[in-house]
Amino acid sequence: MIDPVSIGLALSGIQKAVSLVKHAAETAQDLQSLGPALGKLFSSASNGEKAVAEVKASGNASNMEIAMQIELELDKVREIKAYYQLEFMKAGKVDVWNKILERAGNMDKADKYAAQAAEDRAKKQKEEQEEFILAALVVILLVFLLGGGYYVVTDIVETAKKEQHSNYKRKH
Repeated sequence: MIDPVSIGLALSGIQKAVSLVKHAAETAQDLQSLGPALGKLFSSASNGEKAVAEVKASGNASNMEIAMQIELELDKVREIKAYYQLEFMKAGKVDVWNKILERAGNMDKADKYAAQAAEDRAKKQKEEQEEFILAALVVILLVFLLGGGYYVVTDIVETAKKEQHSNYKRKH
């Protein structure tokens, strides 16, 4: 199920980030001063891309409007990225741009790895809990069976003793 609130937040975040970059570009003195605004833009774009993927995966036609709005905002983000990539190239800092992209990619991979590790830990913990519950049930069953078996055996022995005692009394 698609969460309309998170999609709305993603759309709003993209729009605010685009506006922030445009405003920062008007007052910026160099590319470096645009860093925080561009970072916010890329982060918002990533959230928007995730929201679009959710909308597309749902196959719900009523979500088409939301997907279209987000895609149009993401298109603005792509244009801004391309513009600033060109600006970095013009400033002779294409290596800085490439390092930014590489670092962002590495951080995305690390985030995915951390998320997968957390998911694996949660899965393992759940399996361990299930194993513990199963072991506890087996122990309880064994105690019940052994306790019941002990009761049956002692009852049989007591009955046999009583019969033996009554047979002994009859003979003597």
